[in-house]
Amino acid sequence: MAVTQDELYATLDLDLSWSEAALPERVRTKHVHRVHPYHGKFIPQLVEILLGRYIEPGGHVLDPFAGSGTTLVQALESGYDATGVDIAAFNCLLMRVKTAPYDLAELGEELRDACARIDSLVPRRSRVPRRRYLRDWYAPQAAAELFAFRDLIPDYRHADVLRVVLSRAARSARRAAHFDLEAPREPQIGEYWCHKHRRTCRPVESAAGFLRRYTLDTLERIEEFARVRDVEREARVVHGDAREDALGGPFDGVLTSPPYPGLIDYHEQHRYAYELLGLDDRREREIGAAAFGTSLAAIEAYRAGIVAVLARAAAELRPGAPVLVVVNDRRDLYGEILARAGLRLEERLRRHVNRRTGRRAGEYYEDVLVARPA
Repeated sequence: MAVTQDELYATLDLDLSWSEAALPERVRTKHVHRVHPYHGKFIPQLVEILLGRYIEPGGHVLDPFAGSGTTLVQALESGYDATGVDIAAFNCLLMRVKTAPYDLAELGEELRDACARIDSLVPRRSRVPRRRYLRDWYAPQAAAELFAFRDLIPDYRHADVLRVVLSRAARSARRAAHFDLEAPREPQIGEYWCHKHRRTCRPVESAAGFLRRYTLDTLERIEEFARVRDVEREARVVHGDAREDALGGPFDGVLTSPPYPGLIDYHEQHRYAYELLGLDDRREREIGAAAFGTSLAAIEAYRAGIVAVLARAAAELRPGAPVLVVVNDRRDLYGEILARAGLRLEERLRRHVNRRTGRRAGEYYEDVLVARPA
């Protein structure tokens, strides 16, 4: 017999669960959280509550699977120092841009200047490398505009900010259906019925409009974050493997959302950024990548990887500090993972999640695991 709504909600931590009406996308993606879309991130409001509930203000929090930097950004807003570790070069670029302190006047001057130069770009198709990915996923004009903008970037001190702008524009300028930008499987060549706009749409032919829009939007979001961040707090980004590299403790707590086994290839998700920016590709070291599948061997490799990361993180905690793991543990892996990592599970909090992304809209449930060194 199915549980009633009252029975279901009795199992949830309602302080950690929000409806779409109560927490719309524009609030979940406030300021720099939306400098670049990122599939699979958790929401800053959840981070804010967990930090306030479990870690003393002014503490130093570690996220060993830092992804797009949600923990780091929210830590700076909430009055904490933070360290984020990630194996993906694009993720680290994104985190650095989100969390760096800026001279806003200088940044504004540079970004407005770069935006003004977009109309005078001289796109040369001969400048576009003859790689299949670029040929398949971009119209010739769009690709030429993206590479022409890339050629401007070295002229500016805030080059990393412009690299993120370029990546975001490249994401939107792909030959992908508007409703399926998150993880398109095949290039969209001809007209199609668009579920997002509810009309017939055509594939994108130009990137210039996206470059203009995102240059100014990025500036606005960084300025907005500057008004709310704690200027006394710092974020450190480590591009490395948390199973092996120095983490830089001691820490007052861990707050992380690990990758799920066999679900997302975080390098392939941002393939366009690697193609345009020449980033260091370490996908073979990624834990739980979709390419590894969900065989028994792949699941055990995933367990071993998460255990290694959490054990190293726990070894750099101050006495009694918490390890907070946000995960959809539908395979019931994390009881064993925590034990193998030398952690004692103290609480398992259940939360309801609304997902409103493209045609993958829906709902599911995830856990917040509260553990401490055994």
